[in-house]
Amino acid sequence: MKVLIVDDSTTIRKIERSVLQRLGYSQVIEAADGREALASFQRHCPDLILVGWNMPNMDGVTLVRTIRQINKSVPIIMCTGEADKANVIEAVKAGVNNYIVKPFSTQALTDKINQTLAKLTAAAKS
Repeated sequence: MKVLIVDDSTTIRKIERSVLQRLGYSQVIEAADGREALASFQRHCPDLILVGWNMPNMDGVTLVRTIRQINKSVPIIMCTGEADKANVIEAVKAGVNNYIVKPFSTQALTDKINQTLAKLTAAAKS
């Protein structure tokens, strides 16, 4: 399974990569902004995307909307410091499958990834 991590923070990308590697995901692609992420998305066709909100060049919500025009089914988890309810609603409307607020524990991120993938697997079976 290929996972794309999108965040302008190198530290956050390292934390997310570490969690993914512990979960057994070895194919991890990183991008520091939305534009770089879009190019990586088109080149690598990831199976899961973890995306931050506030980034230079293209923010996370714009990236999600753009990806949803190309691919409606790839699971996307928004990992952000934006905790306001209006932001959560905006992200869901843009097409995220799940949402986690920074700072988060590695267990919380693990749980969100597992929940998101389990929901999609269950939906595909029904």
